Amino acid sequence: MDIKSISSSLSVCPQITAQDVQKIADLGFRSIVCNRPDGEGADQPVFDEIEAAAKKLGLETRYLPVISGKVSDEDAEAFGKAMNEIPRPVLAYCRTGTRCATLWSLSQAETLTVADILAATKSAGYDMAGVVRRIANGGRTPTDRADASFDVVIVGGGAAGIAVAASLKSRKSDLEIAVIDPADIHYYQPGWTMVGGGIFNASQTAKTMGSLIPRGVHWLKSAVAAFEPQDNAVILDGCRVVKYDRLVVCPGLKLDWHKVEGLVSTLGKHGVTSNYRYDLAPYTWQLVSNMKEGRALFTQPPMPIKCAGAPQKALYLSGDYWRKQGVLKNIDIQFHNAGGVLFGVKEYVPALEKYIDLYNADLNFFNNLVAIDGPAKKAWFDVAKPDTPVERVEVDFDMIHVCPPQSAPDFIRVSPLADAAGWVDVDQITLRHKTHSNIWSLGDVMNAPNAKTAAAARMQAPIVAENLVADIEGRSQPAMYNGYGSCPLTVERGKIVLAEFGYGGTLLPSFPTWLLDGTKPTRAAWILKEQILPPVYWWAMLRGKEWMIKPEKVSAS
Repeated sequence: MDIKSISSSLSVCPQITAQDVQKIADLGFRSIVCNRPDGEGADQPVFDEIEAAAKKLGLETRYLPVISGKVSDEDAEAFGKAMNEIPRPVLAYCRTGTRCATLWSLSQAETLTVADILAATKSAGYDMAGVVRRIANGGRTPTDRADASFDVVIVGGGAAGIAVAASLKSRKSDLEIAVIDPADIHYYQPGWTMVGGGIFNASQTAKTMGSLIPRGVHWLKSAVAAFEPQDNAVILDGCRVVKYDRLVVCPGLKLDWHKVEGLVSTLGKHGVTSNYRYDLAPYTWQLVSNMKEGRALFTQPPMPIKCAGAPQKALYLSGDYWRKQGVLKNIDIQFHNAGGVLFGVKEYVPALEKYIDLYNADLNFFNNLVAIDGPAKKAWFDVAKPDTPVERVEVDFDMIHVCPPQSAPDFIRVSPLADAAGWVDVDQITLRHKTHSNIWSLGDVMNAPNAKTAAAARMQAPIVAENLVADIEGRSQPAMYNGYGSCPLTVERGKIVLAEFGYGGTLLPSFPTWLLDGTKPTRAAWILKEQILPPVYWWAMLRGKEWMIKPEKVSAS
């Protein structure tokens, strides 16, 4: 038997025999459901045999036969009703287990999210792509097939989504483009480090989504439930279907606050904060500006995360403030990093280490935050040093800045667009999907091995736009992405180490070293971060003005 667990109450498997029932009982199952009609296969035992063996062992049974490929709404309703009536856990079987998984998916559609259902069935080895519209429609067959249709659909209205919409419009103004995003507010997230350092006000980093959607671009204010790339369709919550000729996927990533036990219940109080949320960054500054003594922890989870320098930026700006206030000697600063290096590109490390020394901060590598108790002011880290057993350590704190674990959004992770790790699977040079040639991706959600930063998205947007328009016009993909990303490391108020690099850690400076040496802290880089980059973001990047980022062309040779 090849038994696959779908949920805590249901497992499914291919056809069983009467001889299998004893093992099923030994495994702890209390009920058996048959979803395969008798006589479907020449080697198939009839249900009565299974039922007789089950009764001898005190197991409940149900016979709910479904014709292969014809799971009706009534079948799903009957399956859900049976699951509520019979003792659990339940083992359901058919020829391969697919019908059982389908029935469960449809029966749970009003209880679980589409992503949760797809994740559960995918982990068991069953693909529910064929019924995703029905799942999104509460488990019922949709009756309204009046689909909206666009030349280009962009999933995500963040930095990447709006930038690529604007870049497309600037190249081909007659394109019918739709941006799908449920958010009312668009945030300039690179500014949140500055909010946490007392330099920006939070309101400076937010604008209404409607004010930023490029003119002539449709805004569909909805969440995406699933993708049907074989039908060139995006399924929205409520089972609305949006068709496309070409698709761009850039919804950002998911902050997994719940992966740290106890974190959600204590965020924003008890000295627990994070610059990774708009509403919490001001609390960071409140904690820093009021702290005169004690222990301050700064954490970084396993990669990938967006803006990998942000966790230590918070440390530097806090340490600089305490140093200038004359209280640094009373504060124990600790950086707990799940990785093994301070920064992934070695050329920038010496300058950063000088500031670690200046602020007398302790570096704790291979330390991953796993639990926190805000009222008790305690944090727990799993220490996983190479070639040693994992050890859990407890650390007291007065203030802790948390960078949450991060992953692809659920609806991406379980989709046909994702690789095995859950990220959109693209060619890292053209940013075109490896399987579906009319799909591109950019920003934090795709699997190219570049830094996940706004600067990277700014570079990627015109590349995707150039390649998408070339595809419309029947040309080969002309623009290539070199992995460029930038991380302005705010090592003190007034100075920044401007890290700019591409694939493989190759240095890709935008300015000559006589003007701005990115490997050293400079005032010029601070001016760039504080005064120049915000207006460039709002007035250039999101409006299709591609200053200093014209796409590099693929060589004809």
